Amino acid sequence: MADPGTAPSPPTPPARDSPLARAERFVWLTARVLEQRLFAHHFRGGAADPVETALDAYRNEDGGYGHGLEPDLRGPVSQPLHTARALGVLDAVGRCDGRRAEQVCRYLTSVSTADGALPAIRPSQRGYPTAPFVPVVDDPPGQLSATGPVVGLLHRNEVWHAWLFRATDFCWQAAESLERSHPYEVQAAVAFLDRVPDRPRAEAAAERLGRVVRGQRLAVLDPDDLDAYPVASGYAPGEHHFPHDYARTPQSLARAWFTDEEMARSLDLLAAEQQEDGGWPVRWRRWAPAPVLEARPVVTIEALRTLGAYGRPIG
Repeated sequence: MADPGTAPSPPTPPARDSPLARAERFVWLTARVLEQRLFAHHFRGGAADPVETALDAYRNEDGGYGHGLEPDLRGPVSQPLHTARALGVLDAVGRCDGRRAEQVCRYLTSVSTADGALPAIRPSQRGYPTAPFVPVVDDPPGQLSATGPVVGLLHRNEVWHAWLFRATDFCWQAAESLERSHPYEVQAAVAFLDRVPDRPRAEAAAERLGRVVRGQRLAVLDPDDLDAYPVASGYAPGEHHFPHDYARTPQSLARAWFTDEEMARSLDLLAAEQQEDGGWPVRWRRWAPAPVLEARPVVTIEALRTLGAYGRPIG
């Protein structure tokens, strides 16, 4: 029997040259405290409390989040995109419920449009550094890209709030009426459809959306022929999206859009994208050094989780 006064042994470290070991070194060298804590939680047996404590530094009194939590939006003010990322963190550590969810929903209610949707950026962002591909306008419309992931996460965690009913109706209407789209909007639709309670309706909507994705060539199915897949208008040169960008786990409804061979090639590409420093690259437009530096650990954790979800060896 172990001596009760003896400190527990640390988790067995990953193999020295494994993708996980290389990524861990990258995270400790470059990441914010929040991503360091998230990495420890996902891959080293770290507790949830330190993650939530780190996230609190980004929370404002209005219940929303700011302070550059979403790296492409700088400044202190709360924004829906920051708050969506915060919900993703809380969900990842099993803390997206109770009092915290109630506070977030109050903030979402205060910033939603008349139809219950969320704008990506509110005018309060004006005056702070902001990525040029996220325009700040006076009367921003509600968007599926901002609303879908938030609504999906709240449903996943069985959070019920008056705002959620109108926002869910908005997401259904938007997801089911898409005729032409772009990758980030499709990802938001998938985030909603993967988690909304009405599964038969979600499956039907996802099947239709998959036809849009393949018809518009929004997913690169042959990485050796990138020229056959146009980059969406306004995206950075080479900002392609691949099957794993839509189907982050085998359980996603988007997984049915792709053959086993197409998904395998996509995951091969994802694994090969790990760079010499151990991190994964950002593919969107780079507009300032700090946002890229802060985003790469986020992307790296997402890449490792996706590879792990499909049973690819990482450590």
